[in-house]
Amino acid sequence: MSQRSSPEALGPLVPAMTAWRRDIHAHPELGFEEHRTAALVARELEAAGIEVTTGIAGTGVVGTIRGTGMVEPLRGAGMVEPLRGRAGNRAIGLRADMDALAMTEVTGAAYASTVPGKMHACGHDGHTAMLLGAATFLAANRDAFAGTVHLIFQPAEESLGGAKAMLEDGLFDRFPVDAVYGLHNLPGLPLGIVAVPKGPVLASSDTWQASFTGRGSHGAKPHQGTDATLAAAQFIAALHSIVAREVDPLRTAVASVGHIAAGNPRAPNVIPSEVHLAGTARALAPLERDLLERRIGELAHGIAAMHGLVADYRYIRRLSPTVNHPAQAALAYRAALAAMGEARDDHPPITAGEDFSEMLLARPGAYAWLGTGDPPHPDGQHHNPHFDFVDAALAHGAAWWCSVVETELG
Repeated sequence: MSQRSSPEALGPLVPAMTAWRRDIHAHPELGFEEHRTAALVARELEAAGIEVTTGIAGTGVVGTIRGTGMVEPLRGAGMVEPLRGRAGNRAIGLRADMDALAMTEVTGAAYASTVPGKMHACGHDGHTAMLLGAATFLAANRDAFAGTVHLIFQPAEESLGGAKAMLEDGLFDRFPVDAVYGLHNLPGLPLGIVAVPKGPVLASSDTWQASFTGRGSHGAKPHQGTDATLAAAQFIAALHSIVAREVDPLRTAVASVGHIAAGNPRAPNVIPSEVHLAGTARALAPLERDLLERRIGELAHGIAAMHGLVADYRYIRRLSPTVNHPAQAALAYRAALAAMGEARDDHPPITAGEDFSEMLLARPGAYAWLGTGDPPHPDGQHHNPHFDFVDAALAHGAAWWCSVVETELG
């Protein structure tokens, strides 16, 4: 007889999840390089008696568990239907990311990165370990659900398009799902609390590039050239007016400059002929995303024309906003309540980006936050060299994933 998932029920798997997590943490791999991590995942899935498919988008892994639970008959007016809503034929996907970041770890942990310049600074090691724990529990409790669970271990979430690569490699054609769910750790949210926003969760993540080309001159004779640096400075100031003056104050958008290149520091008396800039643009909805793409370009070309310069502008759409589907968000929230007894559905959107958005464009689903409490180090937020996943959250995350399966397919 199966047992209902909860952090307590997942407790016996915490030592294994902790060992997996710390092993992965000590051996970080960047996007599409997760060969060791993928091998560990495949090995542990097979050890739990789970069907395994490797090599999806290079290093992606999918484990498949088929439930054996009986679907409760629907009775009424003297009729019995053996499969209510054909629930036993349904399938869902659970996704965890595996890649690390190109950063140098300074945590000093005994299991710290052994690879110079690479570390798990976003908790993907914890995500992988939690989904492995959930997989082990579900494989041992197949009678708790009627249907199929596909465990999706994704490469290259960090800006390299791993989700899109898996989709293009036929992920949902080879492993059809009716819904897909993702989970990410969140420092600052109380430990063990799962938050499932009702709508937008994360913003789009796009890159823009602009360059100004004029005629260089001696720094003492600016009138003999057309100053690209002045135009770039005015462009930067104008860029920040888009969100301040053209976006509804009750809506969200971000435009930031992240790169400026011009001239030579060894020749400060030369006004350069070219200035190159690049940055990021974020929005929670298509309206603001379209506005940013259009207005950044208009400002670049307009300011260039005003100064007698030539502007070159590119806007690269990278990640769509991550937006939860209402029905799946409600189900994921109920699953958190069932497993932990407490959950939130009112967490505000965050302007970071996440390529799980691509999966949510392909199938209905929901993305949730897992609270890990206050970080061990004051600077231990995501993408910081002090970051470390909190092992005390492992049982809660694994229990939530199992509860989603039980709620969807039970």
